[in-house]
Amino acid sequence: MKKVVKFGGSSLANAEQFKKVGDIIRSEESRRYVVPSAPGKRYSGDTKVTDLLYACYDKAAAGADFTGILNEIKERFYEIIKGLKIELSLEEEFRQIEADFKAQAGAEYAASRGEFLNGKVMAAYLGYEFVDAATVIRFDKNGNFDADKTDKLLAKRLQKCEKAVIPGFYGGMEDGTVKTFSRGGSDVTGSLVAKAIHADIYENWTDVSGFLVTDPRIVDNPAVIETITYRELRELSYMGATVLHEDAIFPVRKEGIPINIRNTNRPEDKGTFIVESTCRKPKYVITGIAGKKGFCSINIEKSMMNSEVGFGRKVLQVFEDQGINFEHVPSGIDTMTIYVHQDEFEEKEQQVIAGIHRAVQPDFVEMESDLALIAVVGRGMKSQRGTAARVFAALAHAHVNVKMIDQGSSELNIIIGVENRDFETALKAIYDIFVLTQI
Repeated sequence: MKKVVKFGGSSLANAEQFKKVGDIIRSEESRRYVVPSAPGKRYSGDTKVTDLLYACYDKAAAGADFTGILNEIKERFYEIIKGLKIELSLEEEFRQIEADFKAQAGAEYAASRGEFLNGKVMAAYLGYEFVDAATVIRFDKNGNFDADKTDKLLAKRLQKCEKAVIPGFYGGMEDGTVKTFSRGGSDVTGSLVAKAIHADIYENWTDVSGFLVTDPRIVDNPAVIETITYRELRELSYMGATVLHEDAIFPVRKEGIPINIRNTNRPEDKGTFIVESTCRKPKYVITGIAGKKGFCSINIEKSMMNSEVGFGRKVLQVFEDQGINFEHVPSGIDTMTIYVHQDEFEEKEQQVIAGIHRAVQPDFVEMESDLALIAVVGRGMKSQRGTAARVFAALAHAHVNVKMIDQGSSELNIIIGVENRDFETALKAIYDIFVLTQI
């Protein structure tokens, strides 16, 4: 078995955390390819190494003395090296970084050095081979990521490595210029490595024991999702759940490689498995609940709307012409409602209303603001009768007025519209009836 293991910044913030990571990697022979992030915060109020590098480069770019911040960064790494009791000098690397900063190599180069240096430390600590991501993660001359070239370079290079450390977050162009990924960079690197080596599992280690059923800022200690499909994950992330970035999921999804989200500080926890499909029954009827505030609805009424060919297209064309995305479009025989982001819509509301009148001559147009949308997602809903009824019952019991309910044809999700002020109450009520009542 081959595993790619990626560790986030909080997992590598100091020597103590590094030792935990080392124990995790050494506990399974299959954990052969490691993708580290830059050191994160050691404690509340601390500064991430990447942020220090940005600040250091800003000074260098402005022609100011940056040696003080560079020494602070150097101390962070030597503190880890000393704590690990390994023989490793980074003096040559820091001399090169200082020279490159003076030559104004760019902010992306500066930001990448945290992962680069941490990769050097990790390789020395584990006795693994170090592979510079700039040589195997390729961007084209326009700075766009080149997936095919990267896959070939990674596969060829790692074929020669029994065990390797590949720093996350960055890659390089043909001329050697360092480029970084815009979001979730180290997660993306881990996914690319897993695809290239045809890994059995991609383990993503962080500071939580997997994805939670709902937002822990609203519900105290929500349950952990044991297994979630990519489709469910897409629905939840679209509605605001904090999950892996899509760019980090696509390479492994394409290859059918499962992702396992694990907790560095609680390695005994199984975490969450993200899979293409599964015959495993979910622990609860629902997989997760997520939502967002800040929507408004535009309700259009017109007699005999259903017999007017092209009515919906004409209405949505008005929104497109104004550059406004719609979120949901529930409809009836003589009514059509469009949900949009309120902040996008407010500036152009009069143009939209005028456009609707010109396009379809409605009998009546009504708007409502300060609404929230909640997505109840779960593959288990398909085989369970009365899910929508239970949602309504929970919300009625919590004295929440439902403004809209919309169930997709896939029966994978139910979208509920409520007032902003009822958002937290509604989310708690749905969680309680589907999760707490089954514990």
